[in-house]
Amino acid sequence: MSQRTYHDPLHRGIQLDRQRPGEAMVMALVETAPFQRLRRVRQLGPAFLTFHGAESSRFTHSLGVFHLARQAFERLLTLKPTLEPHRPLLYAAALLHDIGHGPLSHTGEEMFGLHHEGWSARIIRSHPQILDCLEQEHQGTSNAVATLLECGQAPNPVVKRLVSSQLDCDRLDYLLRDSYSTGTRYGQLDLDRIMAGLTLSPDGDLAIHPKGLMAVEHYLVVRNLMYRSVYNHRLNVVCNWLLERLVRLARQLGPDLVWADGVMQRWLWDVEALDLETFLANDDVRTGYHLQRWQEEGPPALASLCRRFRERNLLKAMTVTHLTREEQLQALAVAGRLAEQRGIDASLSCGLRHQELRGYHPYQGGLRLWDGQRMQALEEASSLVASLATKEDASWLIHPREIHKELKTTMGLEWNSSLRSEG
Repeated sequence: MSQRTYHDPLHRGIQLDRQRPGEAMVMALVETAPFQRLRRVRQLGPAFLTFHGAESSRFTHSLGVFHLARQAFERLLTLKPTLEPHRPLLYAAALLHDIGHGPLSHTGEEMFGLHHEGWSARIIRSHPQILDCLEQEHQGTSNAVATLLECGQAPNPVVKRLVSSQLDCDRLDYLLRDSYSTGTRYGQLDLDRIMAGLTLSPDGDLAIHPKGLMAVEHYLVVRNLMYRSVYNHRLNVVCNWLLERLVRLARQLGPDLVWADGVMQRWLWDVEALDLETFLANDDVRTGYHLQRWQEEGPPALASLCRRFRERNLLKAMTVTHLTREEQLQALAVAGRLAEQRGIDASLSCGLRHQELRGYHPYQGGLRLWDGQRMQALEEASSLVASLATKEDASWLIHPREIHKELKTTMGLEWNSSLRSEG
């Protein structure tokens, strides 16, 4: 088959043609077992318990990132035709940037203590199907892709920026896609205007033309809103804490008390020795099956945690951001005492969770404005962007629903006070 079209809910027809440069490689990569596995890894982890439409996969997202990278590259190629030799590297890196994600995506990283960048590089360098596809395109492509994804190094700065930066194709796709799948309306980007605003600075790096400034400002505001409303939603905070606690307990109980198949045994109790085959054998399906088995026949504490997650009998989360660290620990102690009085194990139901949000990092690949004569840092040209560079912290007190009202009373709080309950 010389052509193939993937019908995407966001980008419509993503068409691949073997006759076009780099696209035969992409078609071959899509058919490999490691890439097909991404169909079984949820893009937003356990967020489907909060937003019932959040069922899209890393497979769908990865195709979208490739599509946007190709679109941006074609735009920049009109400005600098000598970029052409970098096409295969960009296409492969955009498509494979998430190939190393474990079950439940970012939540799985926190659960099992793994990092997808390192595993992506390992898969790209070592998996025979992936390696063959890349090396057939051009010798050395495999190592170049792995180095870009793991170390952020590329022979051309434009390729790096399009794959990983403050305005990369990964972020553009996941903001659009996650907004669509969760039913929120924050992620409506002016994608055409952003693409039209991409330009090249005199040093050959990526820059923004002033005509694209408002679209980029909007994109950065959207990203901030999506983190606050979706990615850091209080129930996501609870689910992540619950799943981390669940895996930690399974590891503590050990293989004598906790059933696991051969793959999950390595993931739980011998993670440092994970080989490529065993890593790729785990996905949302296998992990979900183990949660089911543990709920049905696991030790009581582990079964209780699994039941909470699988039946969506979730814990509560109360914002304690305005409290000092010492006061937060005191609040945790109060919650633990109240839980124990109700016969609830505080170690499995009470905890603190801290998160940090910064809408824009001016010193981490910051964006620049170039009008053909003057170069300017984006935060200098836009007070809106400058305001997004301020760090925002969030802290949550996780606790059982059964003690929620008593906890607020004990802490001397009223419903609409500065320490407010969310939901």
